[in-house]
Amino acid sequence: MIQKTKTIQDVARAARVSATTVSRVLTNPELVAERTRDAVHEAVKLTGYRANQAARNLRMQRASAVLVLVPNLGKPFYSGILAGLSEVFAGSDYSVLITDTECDPLQDAALASYFLDGRIDGAISLDGGLSSQALRQCRDLGVGERIVFLCEWVEGEAFPIISSDNAEGARLAIRHLHALGHRKIAHITGPDGNVLTTARREGMVTERARLGLPTRADWIIRGDFSLESGYAAAATILAMSDRPTAVFCSADMVAFGLIAGLQAAGVRVPEDISVVGFDDIEMSEYYVPALTTIRQDRRQLGRRAAQVLLNRLSGAAGVHPPEAAIPVELVIRASTARPPA
Repeated sequence: MIQKTKTIQDVARAARVSATTVSRVLTNPELVAERTRDAVHEAVKLTGYRANQAARNLRMQRASAVLVLVPNLGKPFYSGILAGLSEVFAGSDYSVLITDTECDPLQDAALASYFLDGRIDGAISLDGGLSSQALRQCRDLGVGERIVFLCEWVEGEAFPIISSDNAEGARLAIRHLHALGHRKIAHITGPDGNVLTTARREGMVTERARLGLPTRADWIIRGDFSLESGYAAAATILAMSDRPTAVFCSADMVAFGLIAGLQAAGVRVPEDISVVGFDDIEMSEYYVPALTTIRQDRRQLGRRAAQVLLNRLSGAAGVHPPEAAIPVELVIRASTARPPA
């Protein structure tokens, strides 16, 4: 018969204290009276609740490691961010653990377990898909101050967020196409429910309204930040009786897929349709045609997030604001031109 895993509530009942008090004893014992600490330690032994890990965690002052959660390490977008993170942590006493949450999705209790097991002191998440339950468990453990979100975030959760000014990037893209003379501008979005999809779409909609550009539902095409979604969007655009003359893509990878799909059908970029991306990954400069895009300072994003976390780990949380929007820049290359006559 499989024995049921003991929970923190089992320890709390055995020690006759609250679950919050147990969490505090296991993570910040100096904040709890000695008599209460002794009761919790004894309850841990009696219940067998992660006894070895908890004991080790109590002995260690810190793990000297931080966890970085990346939703897909295969995407070239993350290379610059990870380089920026490494630059900052290389000059500290912390090593960096990286996990791919697409290949190995975190279960709700997994993030809290990293802290409870004494494996990490803090975490930086580029994954906006973390559950509210997982984050709540971390707050209950008293380690919420040691988590920073980078690029993506979870709506409604009060954690520090370091991101690019996504809405401004979308506005820059639409403004550039409008200045070239385009009035029929389509948009390929990111995945539904993603915070970046929402921010970039809202920026795009706001700027279109300001410029008085026409809006059509069929010119808003669903994507998912991938090459494949861009290629599929090309077929959608080619099937339109009234095609747009320009397309703003939610990511460079989407733009690459779109251009490939259009050119395979004999549609020229930018002579027939102009294309703008978002990110400015390394390939953008060398793609044919070279991609006009919105540049995110990815190294700066990584450096800023790492510094914010280091400040919080050292108790200097107020050195940087809890939220920071890194400026973006329009990079004009060969994939945009005036619309066809």
